[in-house]
Amino acid sequence: MSKKIIVAGAGHGGIAAAALLAKAGMDVTVYERAREGTLGYDWTDIFAPGALKAAGMGMPPREMYEYKTNMTFYSPNRKTPLTQIIPPAEREIKMERRDIYRHLIGHAQRCGARFVYGCDILGPLLAGNRVIGIKSAQGDIHADLVIDAAGVRTPLRTRLPAVCGIEKEPRRYEVLYVYRAFYDRACAEEPDAKYKIFLLPEGTRGIAWIAAEEGFTDLLVGRFEPFGLDEAERMAEALRVKNPRLGRKVLRGGRLTEIPVRQPLGVMVCDGYAAVGDSAFMTMPIIGSGIANSLRAAGMLAKTVLADKGGAYSAHTLWPYQVKYYKEIGAGLSEIACIKSLLMSITPAELDYCFEKGVLTAQDFAFGSGNTSLASMLKIKPGDAVNRAQALIGQPQLLKKAARTGAKIGKAALLMKAMPKTYGPCDVAKWSARVRKFYAGLIE
Repeated sequence: MSKKIIVAGAGHGGIAAAALLAKAGMDVTVYERAREGTLGYDWTDIFAPGALKAAGMGMPPREMYEYKTNMTFYSPNRKTPLTQIIPPAEREIKMERRDIYRHLIGHAQRCGARFVYGCDILGPLLAGNRVIGIKSAQGDIHADLVIDAAGVRTPLRTRLPAVCGIEKEPRRYEVLYVYRAFYDRACAEEPDAKYKIFLLPEGTRGIAWIAAEEGFTDLLVGRFEPFGLDEAERMAEALRVKNPRLGRKVLRGGRLTEIPVRQPLGVMVCDGYAAVGDSAFMTMPIIGSGIANSLRAAGMLAKTVLADKGGAYSAHTLWPYQVKYYKEIGAGLSEIACIKSLLMSITPAELDYCFEKGVLTAQDFAFGSGNTSLASMLKIKPGDAVNRAQALIGQPQLLKKAARTGAKIGKAALLMKAMPKTYGPCDVAKWSARVRKFYAGLIE
């Protein structure tokens, strides 16, 4: 008899894992709260297309996507814009989120996975400290393994026994609160840059972007503190001053959501349970994109599950999934998360200085969701490093902040290397406690 796998929540990584496991002959069902045909926000997403291959699926129909063009970054005074220069072969694709779901779900169904919609998941079903299924508004549902793909506020992870050692909630500054809307086009004037990213806009701790599309303008406002629709519109009005193309009529979107922007979950597995995607905080700590990481993680998780020939699905047999994810993706993301401490402490004037004096260059922004380490994000030549250091000498406070951030990155790298390669309850508990303590003190 094939093992029964529950995927709780139709997250991208969960659907991809469901497809791979169902194709291998397992009994896989995805339980999702939303109604059929309503999955996905009414907006577009950008991700590295190679992640689809890593998850065992092909590209979507060509009419479903387009290639992303370069983005231009602005410091608060907007005097020295820096534009990405990304080679065509490394460019990401942009798709409507609902089309992404159609592509993933269609593939999973062809592989044999089943989908149950309108299922309100309440928490994990437990036998002692082992997860043996899910509790739902429709009743208890048993399984040999539960894959948690229910998102950043998943009711499964947040209700696991403390002995599992899995963090329940993100801390302050580990979530980006986001407003996204597509507005009408207010004027025919062509913008000087199609995709504009504003850092620390209007004196806030966060980002904003304005993308000039054909017939409409895409606006995103993100902050590290919660805000409402009134504040989102105030920000939009402030951005209209120098971006007259941004209209006032919301054509679609116009909603608030949360995106994890932190290091991955310190412990992703326990007996009968594994987290993937936003449930495991797999997004890029700075830009929040997580689809590519989730799809790649799905392939790793499926291989780990299939390698467990005895079907124990214990913390011990699932641990190789975490080890592989951290080795290939998570360790790099954990280092990138340290940069957030600099972004939270730097002043607008200091950020302007970095743009104007070459401390930051266009090459530093030539990254996307496919970059999962500082080495892949920051391609600094030795000569450039000397010039940047000399520029920082003129700003002693900024130099101190940069030095502290560098030290934190070094500590994070050592911490990731110390992760146990095999599962032992005591060793994992000690290591994860060190991880939690380090990142709890990251934002001073």
